[in-house]
Amino acid sequence: TNPAPYRVQLNEMAAPSRPAKQFSLPTSSPIITRQDSGGDSESKLKEILKAGNVLTIGGQQHRVEMVDLEKLGDLGSGTCGHVVKMRHRPTSKVLAVKQMRRSGNHEENKRITMDLEVVLRCRDCPHIVQCLGYLMTEGEVWICMELMATCLDKLLRRLRPRALPEDILGKTALGVLRALHYLKESHDLIHRDVKPSNVLLDRQGRVRLCDFGISGRLVDSKARTRSAGCAAYMAPERIDPPDPTKPDYDIRADVWSLGISMVELATGQFPYQDCKTDFEVLSRVLQDEPPSLPDDGNFSPEFCSFVKQCLTKDYNKRPKYKKLLEHSFIKRYETKEVDVAAWLAGVMDSSQDCQ
Repeated sequence: TNPAPYRVQLNEMAAPSRPAKQFSLPTSSPIITRQDSGGDSESKLKEILKAGNVLTIGGQQHRVEMVDLEKLGDLGSGTCGHVVKMRHRPTSKVLAVKQMRRSGNHEENKRITMDLEVVLRCRDCPHIVQCLGYLMTEGEVWICMELMATCLDKLLRRLRPRALPEDILGKTALGVLRALHYLKESHDLIHRDVKPSNVLLDRQGRVRLCDFGISGRLVDSKARTRSAGCAAYMAPERIDPPDPTKPDYDIRADVWSLGISMVELATGQFPYQDCKTDFEVLSRVLQDEPPSLPDDGNFSPEFCSFVKQCLTKDYNKRPKYKKLLEHSFIKRYETKEVDVAAWLAGVMDSSQDCQ
C-alpha cells in the first residue's frame, strides 16, 4: 500500500494528543519570503515571465508558442501543476511540461514563482531537473523540462513486491543529498517536500530532484514559515514545533524526509502504511520510535547507520547535509561504480511503461 499521496493542509486538521505535551498544528500557508505581499508575488512573477517563450534545445535558442508543443500523454501532478509529455514540433524534442494555472490567487502565484525561480537559478546543478525554458498565456504558465524516465514512486510500484537494491539507493541518496546541499549553500533554500515522487531518474541513470513549489527561503539557516506538505514524510519538529508561534526548523527536516523515503524504497513498504488518515500518520510520527531498516542481513551496516542518523527524532541531534555527505555509506557511492542505467533499463523494459 502506498502512503496517502495527498498534501495535507495542516490548519484544517484537529491536533492529535501526545503524552505530556499538546501538539499544535501549523496555521498558515507557505510564503516565499516573510516580506512578500500579494502584489510583490504577482509583480515578481510578471518580471520573470517577460523573458519567457524561449526554449534552449541542443545549445540553440528557439522562440516558442504553445501551438508549437504537441501533447503526447500525461505524466503526473506536482505541487502546483499537471505534468504532461509534449513534443516541440520544430525540433521533435520531447519534453516534460508542467502546466500551472494563473488564477490570480496569491498563494498560487507564490508557488509558481518559487518553482520557476528555483529551476531557472539551478541550471548549473546536475542533480536538479533541468529547465529548458518557459512560456505563458493570460491563464497559464508552462515550465518546459528535460524528460526523465520515471520517478522513484512509480518505479517502486512497478517493482513491488520487490524493492530497490541498496546500490541503486546509494547512488540515489548521494544525488539527493548533493541537490539539497546545493540548494542550501548556493541559494539558502530548503526543499520541504522530499519524497520518492519528487526524485527522478533518466535513462542514463542520473538522479534529479524536482518540484520546488513549496521550497522556502532560509533566514539565518532557519525556515521562518510554515507550509503545506505531505504528512507521510514530515519531520516531527515540523508537526509539533517547540514554539508553535515561531517556527524555526532547518534543513534537518528534509533529512528526516530523506530517511523515510529510504526506508520505503529499501523495503517496498511505507513505514506508516497501516494509517488511514493524515491524523494517524502525524500522531505516529510523534509518538512512535523512528522507523528503521529491518535487521535481517539484507542491508549493510553502513546503510542501516545512514538511515538511523537521518531518522534521529531529536532534530538537534540529527546531522545536516555536510555531515551526511561524509558518512561512510555516502562516501562509498562517491567512488563505487554502479550501472544504474542498465538496472533501470531492465526494470522498465520488463514491464509496462511507467511514465
